[in-house]
Amino acid sequence: MVNNDETRNLKGTWNQAILTFLFPILLVMGLRWALIEPFVIPSGSMIPNLLVHDHILVKKFSYGLHVPFSDKWLFQWAQPQRGDIVVFKYPENPEVYYIKRLIGVPGDNVEVQSGRITLNGEELPLQPVERPDNEKGFSYFHETLGTHTHTVRFLYERNTSEVQVFTVPENQYFFMGDNRDQSSDSRFWGFVKNDYIVGKAWMIWLSCESTLPTMTFVCDPSQIRFNRLFQKLQ
Repeated sequence: MVNNDETRNLKGTWNQAILTFLFPILLVMGLRWALIEPFVIPSGSMIPNLLVHDHILVKKFSYGLHVPFSDKWLFQWAQPQRGDIVVFKYPENPEVYYIKRLIGVPGDNVEVQSGRITLNGEELPLQPVERPDNEKGFSYFHETLGTHTHTVRFLYERNTSEVQVFTVPENQYFFMGDNRDQSSDSRFWGFVKNDYIVGKAWMIWLSCESTLPTMTFVCDPSQIRFNRLFQKLQ
């Protein structure tokens, strides 16, 4: 027979075991909800600043906190700024996450011709830069957006007289990829509402040329891009 003292001890042991098991899980979930969440880049739409198989960290707290398991903001203490690289939910399927550069904020007028941007009547300056070795068919430029300068890539033969004109609605944003002629972005599927903003991309913590054949979510250790590790994004 188990006496009362032994029963209390057993209860204490089970409670401690459950707490020990749940605490790390709750801690990780809390960190992902409020602070930092990792993502992996699946496409080349942000080349040259983000490459396929770049593993990045996103600051969830940059703009505020969402209600857990909801798109609604619990607190929002900052707004995304032009030039930010932002992770957001794809408007046509909120189960999918996209990453692009923020070009237009509410009230902005955005004109796009062959990937070149005119924002509120001012054409964004482009300064040519040298393309990477052995890469043909592309041209690279430093693009200045306010006080922010970043690198964008264009296809040589991609030139059109068509001008796309957008006025960004209230509480929504206009995004484009840095790989201007090979990006699915707001030019094609429209604006992103504020509730779908996830966070600001912060840094690359891991990067590789390819993944393991048997585990496509794990980097091949022999294919690590060491020169990209711990690069901060801008």
